[in-house]
Amino acid sequence: MAQLTKRMVQARALLVDLDGTLVDSSEALREAGRAGFIALGLLDFNDDKVAFEVARRLEQDQAIDDLFSKFHMRKEVEERFLPAYLDAYYSAVMFKGKPFPKTKKTLQALSTRFPLALITLRYVVREQIIDELKHMGLGRYFRVVVTTLDVEKPKPSPEALLVAARKLRVPITKCAIVGDSIVDIQAGKAAGAKTVAVTTGLFTRRELEAQKPDLIIKSIATLPRYLSRI
Repeated sequence: MAQLTKRMVQARALLVDLDGTLVDSSEALREAGRAGFIALGLLDFNDDKVAFEVARRLEQDQAIDDLFSKFHMRKEVEERFLPAYLDAYYSAVMFKGKPFPKTKKTLQALSTRFPLALITLRYVVREQIIDELKHMGLGRYFRVVVTTLDVEKPKPSPEALLVAARKLRVPITKCAIVGDSIVDIQAGKAAGAKTVAVTTGLFTRRELEAQKPDLIIKSIATLPRYLSRI
């Protein structure tokens, strides 16, 4: 499906995901994993693959207890691991999340051609995301920010995308969602938007291809060359 990397996408506005798309949050995920393992009493156990897989599954609203089956801690995973994991992630990501290379330059270029909205699955208030964007020097490029707390149903529901498009005053069918996750593509298709997948996040190219996005690119930095304005 190499042709997906060469197809032009037409749009009037862009709806952009945060973690894995603009920001490398892998170090925050590692810290979240360490905190969760400690909460389970597994002081000497640290597995980045488990920490990342937890994040993948949480995005898709899937169970995680089977990842710990060898420890026979099914109840403890829900009661102890998950709260510690999420608390540590949200505490760390604002300071340990780093924009991918050329992100600022790319957003600067895109914002001259398209109104931009940021959409994130994080369960935090909008103001916290705005502060984080400002801290990274990215805040000026986004006209709208939508978090999971702004909607009743998170991605893969299309609700967040529809809210963002309405605030931008652009029909959703003339918007493109840019994200690293399966749920970004699913939400975009459900909304009627164009869909662009980047391979800088937690999901493999093959997993993203299975969702049949309109375009797959290596990173946000390559996006401008594949966009045209309606």
